[in-house]
Amino acid sequence: MTAPTHRSSLARVGTAVAPSRLSQRLEDGTHEDAVRAFRIARETFIAGERIDMGGLATRLGVDRTSLFRWVGNRDALLSEVLWSLAVPTLEQADAATHGRSGSHRVVAILTSFAHDLITADYFRSFLSREPARALRLLTTNDSEIQRRYVAVVEQLVRQELGDRPFGRDIAPADLAYLLVRVSESFTYADLITGDAPSAERARAAFDLVLRPEEPR
Repeated sequence: MTAPTHRSSLARVGTAVAPSRLSQRLEDGTHEDAVRAFRIARETFIAGERIDMGGLATRLGVDRTSLFRWVGNRDALLSEVLWSLAVPTLEQADAATHGRSGSHRVVAILTSFAHDLITADYFRSFLSREPARALRLLTTNDSEIQRRYVAVVEQLVRQELGDRPFGRDIAPADLAYLLVRVSESFTYADLITGDAPSAERARAAFDLVLRPEEPR
């Protein structure tokens, strides 16, 4: 994946808004044990396998207590693994929309991101394997992930639509939250309603929210 060069990374906004103890350790890189544990966990996840704290501790040659001290509990580790995979996906979508602007660019980035989540085999494996945990980590305010994604979308809205989008009385943060909820509804449709996930249906919904007066 190619990181964008035409503007600062949108994806980095999220971690800055909602940092965690582990994200700070990973960013400064000074805690080598935490970094090593995270890298192995990430590789395990990408391979489509369950991240097991006991198994990870064994691979690292330490006890579970040490591992928890380094990276936090399993949810904390999973959250950072998930966000680390969202970052290059967002950066790729950001780079691919160079030359577009306004609501067209917002729709393109959000649709690309939803498409990549829907078609990533290792991600869908996680959703199938641990649906309740996945929804809790990805779609609630209990985890950093949704707050980070909302922050990213808010930054995108401010860049492309200004501080008063379409001259309406809606704050960029509120519009961003609405767009994230739309994205979640279609990306995780199989877990929420039993329907098939669909990036095209998400795009149509983004269009309706961001370009309601344009002919279809």
